[in-house]
Amino acid sequence: MTPLATLGLGLLLGLKHAFDSDHLIAVSTFVTRERSPWRALWIGLSWGLGHTVTLLVVGLAVLGLHKQIPPPLGLSLECLVGVVLMALGLATLYDCWRKQLHTHRHAHMGTVHAHFHAHVDSPAHQHSHPLRLGLKPILIGMVHGLAGSAALMLLILAAIPSPALGLVYIAIFGCGSIVGMGLVSLLMGLFFSLATDRLHALHQGLRLAIGTLSTVCGAWMVVEIGFVQGLFL
Repeated sequence: MTPLATLGLGLLLGLKHAFDSDHLIAVSTFVTRERSPWRALWIGLSWGLGHTVTLLVVGLAVLGLHKQIPPPLGLSLECLVGVVLMALGLATLYDCWRKQLHTHRHAHMGTVHAHFHAHVDSPAHQHSHPLRLGLKPILIGMVHGLAGSAALMLLILAAIPSPALGLVYIAIFGCGSIVGMGLVSLLMGLFFSLATDRLHALHQGLRLAIGTLSTVCGAWMVVEIGFVQGLFL
């Protein structure tokens, strides 16, 4: 494979890597809080930045020391992703509860109706500064950069003879993940902004669903890695 083809493959794999389920679930817990698609885009780009920085640091270590990540450490990092997903899911569920997610019952022409409602305009509903907004996604991206298929990407470096080309490959891979997550976050942000303004009940229901999904998937990862793959045994 020519160097140009290798770098092209890195870009495609980076784009694909952004669409891993654990990545999408984690980022969606942040995006669902936003009404602006551009803030959602910033969240996705921040995740990709953290992801890429970690890959470059680990790549430098791998190329400099000529060693791969030990399997037990790789499993531990993947398990950490599960713990992070659980924390993000529980935080999302708590945020829904804190904003007094509930139903109001009243009657129309003798028929009782229940309407889903949340106090999103309460004083607790505040927007953070862009730099602060991107901090947590950067940290989550760094965790993801250490685990999962990122480790598989590092194995590919063994087939790249030039350390310089290897670092360029990592950078291209990271750029692919930044672009991929930025695009999907923007699309999610557009959808959730419309849902917030026009389909409020749907938006709140989706937040509950995403929080639950993140918690369950995180717990499943911890159990799978800890007991099936033997990290805890």
